[in-house]
Amino acid sequence: MNADFECREGCGACCTAVSIASPIPGMPGGKPAGVPCVQLNENKRCKLFGSPERPAVCGGLPPSPEMCGTSTEEAFAYLEWLERETTP
Repeated sequence: MNADFECREGCGACCTAVSIASPIPGMPGGKPAGVPCVQLNENKRCKLFGSPERPAVCGGLPPSPEMCGTSTEEAFAYLEWLERETTP
C-alpha cells in the first residue's frame, strides 16, 4: 500500500462496487454490491470519512494503485472481480 496514494476525484467505485454487510447510517442493513452508498456526496466522496460512524470495512479498504488502476473503469473492474472472488 502506498500511503501517498489518494482517491481519484469523482470515482466512488469502492463505495459502489462492493457489498457492505455492516450497518451504515442511512443503510441499516448494509448495502449490496453495485449499489452506491447513501453516504457518497455529489463529488463521490464519503460523507463519513474520519467519523466513528464509518464502517470498519470501509476504513480497511484504502486506495491503492492495484485497486484503483488508472481509471474509474479499471477500479470498478477490479472491485467487481474482488467482490465475486470473496462472495461465499
